[in-house]
Amino acid sequence: MHTLTADELAHRPQQLIADARRGESAIVTVAGEPVMMTLPLVKGIDSGAMLIDLACTLFDSEQISLGLSAQIAGLSYSEMIDELGRREITVIRLEPGQLEREIAAFGD
Repeated sequence: MHTLTADELAHRPQQLIADARRGESAIVTVAGEPVMMTLPLVKGIDSGAMLIDLACTLFDSEQISLGLSAQIAGLSYSEMIDELGRREITVIRLEPGQLEREIAAFGD
């Protein structure tokens, strides 16, 4: 895996595709901070299942939203919610005390 800057990517966008065809992944950085990672898809791999796994993992670690996870997985919102449920990943996450505030507001 190698790293390239956003400026390098802007000047050589085809580099990521060429790297992927060689089976290499890459990390793109902005001001030294990683902002994007590319992963090549190997022929014969079930990329659909891999993308669903990735989307679920990123959602569970609170790195991406439900909408983005559904988009990555290639699923509708409801299909994504069902998939997360099958994996016992909580979709609705409340902050401490938020449920009590919601219940109290509902009673008003």
